[in-house]
Amino acid sequence: MKNQSAARQRSPFTKAMLAIVGIALFLGFIALGTWQVQRRAWKLDLIERVDQRVHSAPVAVPAQAQWPQINAANYEYLPVQTQGIWLDRQSVLSKALTEDGSGFWVMTPLQLADGSQIWVNRGFTPEKMRSEWLKQIGEASPSTETVTVIGLMRMSEPGGGFLRKNDGASGQWYSRDVTAMAQSMGLTQAAPYFIDLGVPKSNPAHAQAKPDAMFDGVLRSGMTVIQFPNSHLVYAITWYGLAAMVLGAAWLVRRHDKAAALKA
Repeated sequence: MKNQSAARQRSPFTKAMLAIVGIALFLGFIALGTWQVQRRAWKLDLIERVDQRVHSAPVAVPAQAQWPQINAANYEYLPVQTQGIWLDRQSVLSKALTEDGSGFWVMTPLQLADGSQIWVNRGFTPEKMRSEWLKQIGEASPSTETVTVIGLMRMSEPGGGFLRKNDGASGQWYSRDVTAMAQSMGLTQAAPYFIDLGVPKSNPAHAQAKPDAMFDGVLRSGMTVIQFPNSHLVYAITWYGLAAMVLGAAWLVRRHDKAAALKA
């Protein structure tokens, strides 16, 4: 009986490996839980910031002198208004996945009176409408009419999409990287942000934020996501719970080893 109990005792190597794995799992779960707590704080700040901004009256777009100070914390989702002339021939299509399915964002630079340009997301066009959009752009004469644009400021999306890089040379855009778009189109005074055309219905300027008449029936504007899911607390509790389970398992293993040692 004593020999059988001794045989059930773990070797020093096995104990060391169990300890290393247990510590690694515990620290990993704690790190993931803490990360979710931090993400929750960031998400709550984002939700509060966006909710305060999107319902406010539009303000003038930042002047060029302010561009270096523009950041997401102070400007993203801010309702703005400006006037300019569409540079339709320099529009690009950026891949999009929306509640309406997959398709493209139609990004067109707006030429302002001071010579600068601002990229405007004029709206979403589904995959099946891509040819119609290209046809309208190809047949359109260069714009000369000054238009008023009302929308929400958004930050540039550099790089590309998941596992896909933007390729301006071939016209493949997987994110709205306005800096790269400007370079590919030869725009030298493009703003480091873009505007999502349209504002929420709760905004006092909603009635004035008219849809793009040129693409009526082809584009859908005003699709900016301003409601964000926040399940980070659940995730944090889950990770911390798993860390607690690791501690419980370690206590049970330790208890078993002590019992086995006493019977040896």
